[in-house]
Amino acid sequence: MELATAAVVSTASIHPGRSHFSNPRVASWSSSSSPSSSRSLSTSASTSRSQRRRLPVASAAVELREAAAGGGDSVRVIETPQPNSSVKFSVEVPPSICQECYQTTLLEYSKRFKVPGFRPGKIVPENVLLNYVGPQHVRAATVEAILRHTLPQALSSVEERALEDSVRILTKFDDMNEAFSLDHVFRYDVAVDVVPEVRWLSEDKYKNLKVVIEIDEIVDAEKAAELELKRRRKSLGLLRIVPDRGLQVGDLVVLDILAETITTDGSKGEKIPSAESTGFHLDTEENTNLVPGFLGSLIGIRPGETRTFPIQFPESFEQETLQGVRAQFTVVCKELFFRELPELDDSLAAKLLPGCNTIDEVKERILERCKEVEKTAIEQATDNAILDQLGKLVDVDVPRSLFQEQGQQLYGAKLLQLQAERKLDKDQLASLSSEKSVQEYLKGERENITRIIKQMLVVGEIFKAENLQYSTDQLVKEVENSIEEFKRYNQDYDEGNIKQQVQDVLEAAKVLEWLKENCTIEYIKK
Repeated sequence: MELATAAVVSTASIHPGRSHFSNPRVASWSSSSSPSSSRSLSTSASTSRSQRRRLPVASAAVELREAAAGGGDSVRVIETPQPNSSVKFSVEVPPSICQECYQTTLLEYSKRFKVPGFRPGKIVPENVLLNYVGPQHVRAATVEAILRHTLPQALSSVEERALEDSVRILTKFDDMNEAFSLDHVFRYDVAVDVVPEVRWLSEDKYKNLKVVIEIDEIVDAEKAAELELKRRRKSLGLLRIVPDRGLQVGDLVVLDILAETITTDGSKGEKIPSAESTGFHLDTEENTNLVPGFLGSLIGIRPGETRTFPIQFPESFEQETLQGVRAQFTVVCKELFFRELPELDDSLAAKLLPGCNTIDEVKERILERCKEVEKTAIEQATDNAILDQLGKLVDVDVPRSLFQEQGQQLYGAKLLQLQAERKLDKDQLASLSSEKSVQEYLKGERENITRIIKQMLVVGEIFKAENLQYSTDQLVKEVENSIEEFKRYNQDYDEGNIKQQVQDVLEAAKVLEWLKENCTIEYIKK
């Protein structure tokens, strides 16, 4: 008997390799699953965000509301705001409605089952039907019918604000089933998430927005072009063994590295496997990923020499378990090389960049490419800085369902990108798609997901406030392109969801375009 009411959760489709904004969805109540229904990861959704659904027994609910308006018994609802933009409803259903639902359930059963001695469609006496079906099944079905009949009425005050698929019945079904009586008030609690309020922290809101953008030196086209030319020249050089000196910057050295933590009393602690390596090739001119102080401690080391030195990992170190950790490194120099570079003249041009005849032509073409990269990087940095600043201007109580949905979209996009890059096989994809993997991602990325949700809500506010528009042609073209992406990677998709997500992306682009023209932007180099 699958008649129970529960919140059915579906995830929206994801653009492969694309980040996007998602507007909060309007709620709908579904009677198509049992109380044990759970959220699952999916790359397609059964309904679009904006689609509204009504209960299959909505007409019965309307009749109940009309009866209440006519002076009969009515459902009593106490509404209580909850954290995370949720609202709790304590619902009391009078005996008269319970009895109506009970009689409706009996009628449905008498039509559904062929009771011996009674023609199909003929009304079966209550006692006979109860004995044939079982009173426990009739009781459970009546409870389910009461929920289906009364939920729309109980939640009517938030109908326009409720988020789709966020309805959850808080009272356990077994408790409701046990407490049910035709002669007493039927009680249950239900909660639903609502569209969160965007609370601006200043009266100016976004009108006097000032954004400072730090540009990394590596983005500078001139410097990037120099580094690229140097890298290409190095790739054509020959490695020579260093015969009579120690390590200098510019050399390539082969190292065996051991690392151990240093305890508070200065003694050796545990080994650090992630910091150890055998036969590690270190190019001393490309040392940006090294722990600060590591290279400096090795300058002058000779083949066969062993050095031991302490280093403290920075608090900003990528691996969280090593942030701030004091360690002792033991390093053995195995081999030491220097590069013998070719002369930088026109005879080298074609090897540096095929199709070029002179070094000046090589430099010019490399600079052009670096300028394109610089432009793209600055545009991306500008967009990110504006969005980050917008997120800091508001306070939003993020609903649980919206957090789950956005987090699953980001995780799904990540998996699709890895799949598109052929970095995952079927077994790995299945493992990473498990509920455990999804929940671990949501937990680890909580701060980032919340930040993105705040940004998307602010973007929606500004888009409406400034009456911004995008063309229908843009929308159609982007939807077609997105569908082609899904087809290319043999992924299921929902065209309604794709359209909504494309609309979100276009809205964000229009808002960013408007803000760039109407806010103060300052660029500084790190």
